[in-house]
Amino acid sequence: MKARFCTCSITYVLFLAFAGMAQTSPDPVDQYVQAEMQRRHIPGLALLVARDGKIVREQGYGFSNVELQVPVKPETVFQSGSMGKQFTATAVMMLAEEGRIRLDDPITKYFQDAPSSWNRVTVRQLLSHTGGFTDYPDNFNFRQDRTEEEILKVIEGIPLAFLPGTKYSYANLGYATLGILIHRVTGKFYGDFLQERIFQPLGMTTTRIISEADIIPNRAAGYRLVEGALKNQEWVAPTLNTTADGSLYFSILDLAKWDAALYTEKLLKRSSLEQMWTPARLNDGQPNAGHYGFGWVIASVHGHRVLGHEGEWQGFDTHISRYVDDKLTVVVLTNLASCRPYEITHHVAGLYIRELMPDEAGE
Repeated sequence: MKARFCTCSITYVLFLAFAGMAQTSPDPVDQYVQAEMQRRHIPGLALLVARDGKIVREQGYGFSNVELQVPVKPETVFQSGSMGKQFTATAVMMLAEEGRIRLDDPITKYFQDAPSSWNRVTVRQLLSHTGGFTDYPDNFNFRQDRTEEEILKVIEGIPLAFLPGTKYSYANLGYATLGILIHRVTGKFYGDFLQERIFQPLGMTTTRIISEADIIPNRAAGYRLVEGALKNQEWVAPTLNTTADGSLYFSILDLAKWDAALYTEKLLKRSSLEQMWTPARLNDGQPNAGHYGFGWVIASVHGHRVLGHEGEWQGFDTHISRYVDDKLTVVVLTNLASCRPYEITHHVAGLYIRELMPDEAGE
């Protein structure tokens, strides 16, 4: 009886041990993301974590469409907002490598009917928001359809905010102008140029110019909070969703391919990439106050270099952080305006590499 009792006891202990192993501990990333979504009232979120160009985590949370209760998945397509600027900048650098554009050319070389004040604005300055261009004016009607030439006329009618090369000021209109410049140099709508030279070669099958008319599989709906209540995104004219300041659809699966390509020279020479990832200098030789390169913001977290960009437009807020010293990339795509996804990307990075956890001061 004693031996039989011991056998049963051992069996019972082993059962408890295996049962304990089967109970997986809570995933700190899941816990954090879900808590932040609840706190910020984010309907849906897609998270990408990649190490050295390889996917570590591709995960959807919440709903891509609240009304239909459609869950977010890795294939879900979000609007880019200004994260799309890095693709516009890459296209310009491709043309620069081919000698079809020179970064220090005055933009009047490509816009001969432009105001005389544009004579001192260079392509480089448009790329780095140091050319004196501005954002859309307060009275701009986003519900009025305009052709590319009509948009250009609006931009030409706005005086420069400062002498080119003397300051930094984030300027969506500068990037909208770069898209028109690409069209004039190549003879192709900038979105078609991106498809041919970037998206198709990398196999980015969901990335494209926004179109609310087309049938887009897995497209997320955008939302905003109005006095604490969730509302649908505001409507804008279709042509205002085709400009080069950030009018793209993409998924985290496509952005994983984009991230992987940036470790190579498939698209650009390393020297061109480093130029994009270095804060542009002003006329006095000092780096610009925005720490902006070409389509990227260059920052540091506890001495670790990070390249990033946020995008917010029409009920979406997105962010990419590439910790290049650590070969870690975190992307957060959300379908809620003004929810500060950059805070989530930085915290998630810190959960993978402790030294990257931002402190309370936001370093």
